Amino acid sequence: MSLSNTQRAARVENIDAWQSVCSQQDLVSDSGVVVWLDGAQVALFYLPGAEGKKLYAIDNHDPQSGANVIGRGLVGSIKGDLVVASPIYKQHFRLEDGSCLEYPQQRLRVWPVRLKEGRVEVGLA
Repeated sequence: MSLSNTQRAARVENIDAWQSVCSQQDLVSDSGVVVWLDGAQVALFYLPGAEGKKLYAIDNHDPQSGANVIGRGLVGSIKGDLVVASPIYKQHFRLEDGSCLEYPQQRLRVWPVRLKEGRVEVGLA
């Protein structure tokens, strides 16, 4: 279900604009921080020990509880997928695509994200 490096690179190249949202120093290893982007709260997860992609941007709004708490969730791995567990009802969302493991009808929005010259940038389509 995850994207290959080629697919991920093609997605990043098709971005219309990048918006700087914070400094790399604002990130917390293996945890989430929340930023404001075009009227939405976006949870950034920085996983420096992960193979491949190390930075993820996912919606902070938990669809099941209605609370903005995803950035406070615990990061882990289930069947090879990096996930975040919602702190309220504990459902798991894939960091790569925002899909929920327990409730397939639930999905969080994800954004392309990159580190550039010490800044975290989120892609705007």
